[in-house]
Amino acid sequence: MTSSQPYLSRLFSLDGLVALVTGGSSGIGGGIADALARAGASVVIVARGEERLSGRAGELAAEGCRVGWVGADLGTRDGTRKCAEEAAGVFGEPDILVNAAGINLRPPMGELGEEVWDATMAVNLEAPYLLGERFGPRMAERGYGRIIHITSQQAHRAFVQSGAYGVSKGALESLARSQAEAWSPYGVTCNTLVPGFVMTPLNARLSSEPERVAALAARTMVGRNGVAEDFAGAAVFLASRASGYVTGQSLFVDGGFSVH
Repeated sequence: MTSSQPYLSRLFSLDGLVALVTGGSSGIGGGIADALARAGASVVIVARGEERLSGRAGELAAEGCRVGWVGADLGTRDGTRKCAEEAAGVFGEPDILVNAAGINLRPPMGELGEEVWDATMAVNLEAPYLLGERFGPRMAERGYGRIIHITSQQAHRAFVQSGAYGVSKGALESLARSQAEAWSPYGVTCNTLVPGFVMTPLNARLSSEPERVAALAARTMVGRNGVAEDFAGAAVFLASRASGYVTGQSLFVDGGFSVH
């Protein structure tokens, strides 16, 4: 019987590629960093907590993965630019950029101040833009690249006080389409993954309300809320050669939440 491994490897293996994952020490970003590393990529994870970063990188390295880390604050332009240069110095220029870092500040719209607005846009939108501007053209020069943004249901519908968060995620999906238009002719695909409700530190406020959590699970078609591991397959697909004809798209990984 013919083995399927060579065929699957040609489609999905990330051997020889370098990935940069922001927000890669926990939550959805952590799950994606794990998946890309296990699929063969050399992965640089970026987040603010250096102890957690080094611990997670050490765990993956102990499993045979090639993982480095950069502690960074993506809340400022200077911090993001510094992060980009440090990250590129670990394993070289990335072939895969995953923007999973985000902040979830959602006061009611009538109480939304400029400070929250600015902080939200800086991390959720401007950092992905700056990292894309730094790495996207170089991916295009090399003829291969994958940019993946993590967005939100609030990019498509308003609920549970979407506020500035929903605006930032809607704009991030538009950014992906603009990046796709600019760089896909040169082999760089740009897409977004759209989660449902996922039990991560970013959703700590809602996770502490059992009735709300149960109601969100009931809205899905599979009957449960998401976990970080649910994004592994989709992330590897979008990072791999298998997705070369998929660009400018939003892939919902939400258990049917969005179509209920």
